[in-house]
Amino acid sequence: MPEDHDWEAYKVPPTRTPVSERTTSVPNPVNYFQTAFNYVLDAPVTLVREWIEKWQSKNKFYYYHQKFRRVPDLSECLEGDYMCYYEAEAQWRRDRMVDQQIVEIVRERLAACKQREGPNQFQNCAKEMELLAQVTKAYQDRYGDLGYHGNARTCLMKQKHRMMEERKAAQEEQQ
Repeated sequence: MPEDHDWEAYKVPPTRTPVSERTTSVPNPVNYFQTAFNYVLDAPVTLVREWIEKWQSKNKFYYYHQKFRRVPDLSECLEGDYMCYYEAEAQWRRDRMVDQQIVEIVRERLAACKQREGPNQFQNCAKEMELLAQVTKAYQDRYGDLGYHGNARTCLMKQKHRMMEERKAAQEEQQ
């Protein structure tokens, strides 16, 4: 590579960018519109937004950590107390969703164990299989045969009938 450069072929850029000269004395209306927009619309909106963000940063709300208070069971509601009925139904639906997720998590853990262990799955995943059997039996005892349109009242009646059958079986054993 040569030491001396051909200055005509490779021109050096100017050290400072030249300032463009104005050709007219009439002010640019865009500058006025931008200034008016900033003071009339942008500044108040920005001020309100900053105030809201400051207020929200103090009171953070995490929807995924929402905790509901436990409400009385449907059997504890007074006759004709429709608000209690509604709250008990909502509580039952939340409990049912939680129980469904518990069954799903245990099922996923068993599937992961089977995938991980391969041919040794029957020996090494026995605890997960037993836990899945217990969880599904408990879910089936509580929510089985209710169908998609099951509600707290039908679930309560199912549990009542099951308890009556257990008492009858216990009385027959004693005699």
